[in-house]
Amino acid sequence: MLIGALLILTWLVLLLRYPAKALPISLAAVFGLGLVALWVVWQDNRESSQLARLDLRLSYAPDQCPADRPLRVQMKNGNDVPLQNVRWRVAAYAPGDSVNLSENTYSAPRYRGPELQPGADWSECVPLPPLRSGYRPQSLEFRAEQLQGSFAN
Repeated sequence: MLIGALLILTWLVLLLRYPAKALPISLAAVFGLGLVALWVVWQDNRESSQLARLDLRLSYAPDQCPADRPLRVQMKNGNDVPLQNVRWRVAAYAPGDSVNLSENTYSAPRYRGPELQPGADWSECVPLPPLRSGYRPQSLEFRAEQLQGSFAN
């Protein structure tokens, strides 16, 4: 913090003392920082739109999955580039309600997907997250939230 304040103070002194030399350099630095900021925003928007084209569905399917992993995950990569990795959290909601009934504790399972080629499908059975007491998984809707992932360039 002290170093940053010292740098800003030094820059202001140089700008006031030698404006003919410091002003063009300052404008070039601001332009460079602007380009870096635009590139970061563009990358973030690109990743968000790619994650939005990833079709991820969760369903409680004890008849199709083993007893210790009753949650069925189905994913389709709707992008034109390969998916390298993806992570998400599972949220459970009562129909028509907006309160997350899953407990995100430290011991909760971590959900990850595979590498997936464009247009490819993936299906897997995963364990349920810990639910608040009094709720049965048969009566809940499960959703993937906080999607994070990366795609090939």
